[in-house]
Amino acid sequence: MKKIVGFGVLLAIVAVAVVYFARLGGASTTVYRFVTVEQGDLEAVVSSTGNLNAVTTVQVGTQVSGQISHLFVDFNDQVTTGQLIARIDPVLLEQQVREAEVSVERSKAELANREREFQRTAGLYEGQGVTEQEYDTAEYNLALARASSASAEISLERARRNLGYSYIYAPIDGIVIERNVELGQTVAASLSTPQLFLIANDLAELEILASVDESDIGLIEEGQTARFTVQAYPDDRFDGTVRQVRLQSAIQENVVNYTVVVNVQNPDGKLLPGMTATVDFLVETATDVLKVPNAALRFQPNEEMMTEFRERMMAERESRQGAGEAEGRQRPATEEGAADADEESTDPHAGASTEGMPEAFRERMAQMRAGGGQAGAAMGGAMGERGGFQGRPDVGTIWYLDESGQLAVARVRIGITDGQSTQITGRDIQPGLQAIAGVTVSSSSEGPNNPFQQQQSGRRFGPGF
Repeated sequence: MKKIVGFGVLLAIVAVAVVYFARLGGASTTVYRFVTVEQGDLEAVVSSTGNLNAVTTVQVGTQVSGQISHLFVDFNDQVTTGQLIARIDPVLLEQQVREAEVSVERSKAELANREREFQRTAGLYEGQGVTEQEYDTAEYNLALARASSASAEISLERARRNLGYSYIYAPIDGIVIERNVELGQTVAASLSTPQLFLIANDLAELEILASVDESDIGLIEEGQTARFTVQAYPDDRFDGTVRQVRLQSAIQENVVNYTVVVNVQNPDGKLLPGMTATVDFLVETATDVLKVPNAALRFQPNEEMMTEFRERMMAERESRQGAGEAEGRQRPATEEGAADADEESTDPHAGASTEGMPEAFRERMAQMRAGGGQAGAAMGGAMGERGGFQGRPDVGTIWYLDESGQLAVARVRIGITDGQSTQITGRDIQPGLQAIAGVTVSSSSEGPNNPFQQQQSGRRFGPGF
């Protein structure tokens, strides 16, 4: 009797231990993160930054050195062509003019003397009163006097021109946006021309010099629409038009960039030269289409989820085969979704195909949709064995939970993307569908915890976690 009681107590202890360790291990919990399929407009853009500048600007300098004696304009003043805007002290320049005039008089007197001397020498030479060498010397002296006189005339003209350069005139109609000198300041023009003013032709029309990466420059073309914002008016969006894509490249931090010139109308004068503009070049648009956040297209189920999904699909197929279903209905849901997507692609109103778009745009969209290879991996993991559409940039997969709460997948056609959401089309895709964008698998403990065992943290799968 004692043996029976002892054996019963031993069984009870074993049962309690099994329950304790089962509870200590915890149960696995899967938590999905969903995003919603929406209907609306979508725009594919290329983003860049640049600075606003006047279309035509002229740097006004001086060709002579001296002290600024008069300033007739200031910042933001309107000027007209030929208007006097500054004056350099003319005292030294006037003295140079008078000195040059004296040199001209002296050279003229010297020339007259040489001409008389030559005439006398020529008369004596005809009567053989002087030698040929003396005649040649007189002729040479006359030529030197004529050259000296011409040189003096040129020096006088230069001195007068320099005196005229002491008057600084506006070369164009416009507005003074820079004034780099002060009254009484001395400017030196001996080595380089100093900039006194910067005049913009017309601020009612500006331009943006935007720097575009070489991977995106193929999407930009003349006449393209561009939108931009500036920090001064963060709630306002301004429009512009691409005027030029410059061929000259610039390398910054081992990245090749090209300059794109965008014309901007500024009739109210809100935009100012030098402002930093964040520019979006409009590449492609889609109106009233289905779109989903890119995280849903990049989602990749883990191995456990895929194993459960395949087993359920196989069980459903065997069930249909046993019920005498037609051969065409014996394919797993993944292949049915693929066939539906192929039929959907023939719809001329689908609008999700990238056919007809520029080659560079299709390649860029493929890179953005790939998300570092995760989308391709997801498609390969879900469909690689049966679907056979790996490597197609216009095809993706959406994972979701069906009406019974079971994991399901739909194949979709992919259209344009704005970097956050992507256009999709598919037979079973409707607005409001909750697509899976990520999943967290965690272990929870119930009952007493072992103080010597570290708590197990959750394992996360999918982008965005």
